[in-house]
Amino acid sequence: MIKKVKPFKKIGDIELYSFDDMLKKDLKSPKFRKAYEEELARLHLVRDIRKARMAKKLTQKQMAKAAGMPQSVVARLESGTHPFSFSTLYRIANVFGKKIVLV
Repeated sequence: MIKKVKPFKKIGDIELYSFDDMLKKDLKSPKFRKAYEEELARLHLVRDIRKARMAKKLTQKQMAKAAGMPQSVVARLESGTHPFSFSTLYRIANVFGKKIVLV
């Protein structure tokens, strides 16, 4: 039997739950856990790409030019709200002299 998450606050008939409690409950689902972990990995990668660009003191435009793509692609990637292709990732890795390796 799945234990019901207790609300942290009740306003009239409306029960409010904390994000952490709901996430803990949802992570019990293998399908949700997989999607959540994939999204976290994607967002960490985006953060690392932005950090690498800034460490090299490159603008988005400069990085895009070196990767042979429009600046808007870099901006969308760094926003974290858009998916990106393997091709885009490969071209950006090349700007930093990196290779994509699956471990």
